Amino acid sequence: MTADAIVPHWPVPPRVHGLVTTRVLGDMTGEAGRARLRRLLPADPKWLRQVHGIGVVDAARSQAGVAADAWFTREPGVVCAVTAADCMPALLAHDGGEVVAIAHAGWRGLAAGVIEATVGAMGVPAARVLAWLGPAIGPDAYEIGEEVRNAFLERDAGAAAAFQPVRPGHWHLDLFAVACQRLARSGVTRVFGGGLCTAADPARFYSYRRDGASERMAAVIWLS
Repeated sequence: MTADAIVPHWPVPPRVHGLVTTRVLGDMTGEAGRARLRRLLPADPKWLRQVHGIGVVDAARSQAGVAADAWFTREPGVVCAVTAADCMPALLAHDGGEVVAIAHAGWRGLAAGVIEATVGAMGVPAARVLAWLGPAIGPDAYEIGEEVRNAFLERDAGAAAAFQPVRPGHWHLDLFAVACQRLARSGVTRVFGGGLCTAADPARFYSYRRDGASERMAAVIWLS
């Protein structure tokens, strides 16, 4: 870990690389921040037009700016990027280094199945996939209403364990717990990271819920 970026600690092959920027590197929705990020990478990253859905695209065969919320690639040197400021970046890698993927997973995407869709798009046995969960708003800071809770329970009653009541009609949501549930249901049991709260650490992370601002961090993954 450096001031500029967090490097995932997970037992992936040497050809798998990833990082998550901190606010020290700057806002990743702007050209200045993206130029600083580019200096850490082997190539220009490919950015999505994120729509809080479950679309997954092949980064080597798709144009940057496509409307989707996840990338995958088997091609070396193709840098897949997502932006987030409270939503969770989920990095995925085949344990033999054949394919990597990354998903932008906010509550809408998680509820709709973006994790499952991304694992499926990788085209390898889920038991061979490792996951690393990046910084996101933590359960102590993420209060939501009944409509959000119902969106999860309609798809999976087991998601109830990720919610803790705080007052009538309001709950704290643990995005990390939901992501682990969805990964496990997809067959991915080796999960690392999680627990870094964007809202609780203003020195390192942007947070939309905390600040109401538009700045974003970036998470990237690639194969060498």
